[in-house]
Formats: sequence, C-alpha cells, structure tokens
Amino acid sequence: IHFYKRKYSYRKCNIVHHIIYSKTVKYNLQMGCMDISPYRGLCGFCVSVFKWLPVVVISGIVSWSYYAYVVHLCILTVESDIEKVGLLIGYHIAVTLFLLSYWRTVWTRPGDIPKRFSLTADELDSVEGSESDEQQRQMLEQIVIDKDLPVAMRTIQGAVRYCEKCAHIKPDRAHHCSVCGSCVLKMDHHCPWVNNCVAFNNYKFFILFLLYGLLYCLYVALSSLKYFLRFWTGSMDGHGHGKFHILFLFFVSAMFSISLCSLLGYHIHLVLNNRTTLEEFRAPVFRRGPDKEGFSLGKRGNLAEVFGDTWWRMILPVFSSFGDGLTFPQRFSEDPELGHTRQDGGTVALVEQHPALNDIKA
Repeated sequence: IHFYKRKYSYRKCNIVHHIIYSKTVKYNLQMGCMDISPYRGLCGFCVSVFKWLPVVVISGIVSWSYYAYVVHLCILTVESDIEKVGLLIGYHIAVTLFLLSYWRTVWTRPGDIPKRFSLTADELDSVEGSESDEQQRQMLEQIVIDKDLPVAMRTIQGAVRYCEKCAHIKPDRAHHCSVCGSCVLKMDHHCPWVNNCVAFNNYKFFILFLLYGLLYCLYVALSSLKYFLRFWTGSMDGHGHGKFHILFLFFVSAMFSISLCSLLGYHIHLVLNNRTTLEEFRAPVFRRGPDKEGFSLGKRGNLAEVFGDTWWRMILPVFSSFGDGLTFPQRFSEDPELGHTRQDGGTVALVEQHPALNDIKA
C-alpha cells in the first residue's frame, strides 16, 4: 500500500511538473524570451537601478573631466589664446566621437533571434522528453531541415544547438545571456559598463568606444602634462581647487589610458582573428569538430566583416558590418546543404559569401 501511495504521489508530482513546465514554455514563447528576470516588483526595480550604476559612473567621470579640462585648464590656466582654441577644438572632436560611440553601444539592441528559429511548445517538449541523445539529435536535425534554418555550428556532442530557456534553435555564434535573460546574435560578452550585451549589432560601436576612449584619455593626459608638471613642481601658481582638478585630471586620464589600451589590444586581436570572447575560450564546434579558426577569412576579410569596406564608415559610429548576424562566411564547409562548392574529394572548400571577401584566399 505504501509503495502504491508513493508511486501515485510521484506520478502526480510529474503531472504537476509537466503542466507547470508547459505553461512556462508557452509563456516564454509568447514573450520571446526577452527581458525575463526572476526579479519582480520592488526587487526588480532595485536590480534595474543597480545595473545602471556603472553607466552613471562613466557619465559622471566624463562630465567632471569636461568641466575640469574646459574650465580649469583651458579657460583659467592656459594663457595663450591660440593654444587655448587649439586645445578646445581637439578636445571637442575627441569627446564627441567618444560619447557617440559609447551611447550607441549602450542603446543599440545587441541582436534578437528571429521568430522562425522558435520552437513550438510541442517541439520543445518532444526534444526535452527524448529517450536518448541520439533520438534528440535526430529530432533537432529534422526540425532544422523542416524549418530550413541555416545553422552550421553544433554542440560538443554533435547535436544542433538550442536554448531551452528561450525555446528556439540557436543561430551560429548566438548564445544565451543570463544577465539580459535572452539569446543574442554573435554574442561577445555582457559589459556592465554599458549595461548591455556586446554582440553583432553593437560590436563595432564597442570597439570604437574603446578606441576613441583611449584617444580621448591620451589627448587629455598629454595636453595637461605640461601644466601638471608645473603645478606638481610648484613652478606655477594656481588656485587650490583649479590645481586639484588639473592634477587629478592627469592621473585619471593616464590610468584609464592604460586599462583601455590593454582592452582595446585584446579586442583588436579578436577582430583580426574573427573570434568573439566566448570563442576565444571555447572553439566553435562544427560537424567536422572544434575549429578555433572556423570563421577566419584572413586579416583583411575579418576586419571588413566588422567594420565594412568603406574607410570613412569604418571610423564613424554607424552600422557598417557585413551580414545579418545569422550566417557567417567560413574558411571551410563540410555542409553540402548550405550550397557551397567542395574541393579535394569533397573534404573542404573556401566559403565566399560577400563580394568584398572574394579576394580572400584559403
């Protein structure tokens, strides 16, 4: 009797769990898995405010540096009118490019997964309820074929990648961000300093933010160095508050220059090798196995994929990246259904998907 009671109780719990799970899946499908967070009400509001604190800190530092440089350095300290005008023009060019890149990184949506990659509640329930890994793998392959989804990446077990939280097939290079609560296209990382995911749509803006941030800090540090040394050695008289602002301005800009230089250098390395931060630590897996250089098209092709092929658009915070964030050119292809040619007995072939990359050789 106790055995059957336990069995009935266990079965009842499974039924309740299945109902709750199905309702959760349907809710996630309706919401598109966007902005799903375990925090609600006052707690959720506090978490949202806390996430914006780094952005407020950056904005406060830039606002103070503007006041210190323009007012205390250029207007109150620099005596030569020609030098004063030159410093102000150069400063406003640098700070404008820096702020445009920064705010575009903050406010640009990183990249949403299209609805055609979504799994229905029944499809997800069938996949999750597979009796074996092989059955799940075959089921996912069939879903990809039926929906005609262009996916080349696989899990380490060789199965099609999918997200059970967002209930959809993952496009190539897409990953789930636990902070944003959604999957994003070509995810690089979640940056708290911009309160946003750095991904396909804003990766170029993030690189320009680092570049112009470094140039801004170097410009401020080098142009204030002469007056910093004069105040530091006592060879130049100055008011207490003005002297403090200039001394602190140099120290802050110099320290930020060091950190931005290292971070920019790392991401330039990633761009030239066509990798994301996630792919740098874990190589993307294809049907042929893991390949860290799978998306590399050569230095020139990799640079063009992020920044475009027009020089004036490359240096401005406007979107000029190639592609749609769903499919990416690969060095080699072992997937005949993708429509690419094959060489050397059907082993590998160079993929050329954009006119600007046609001169890239394997």
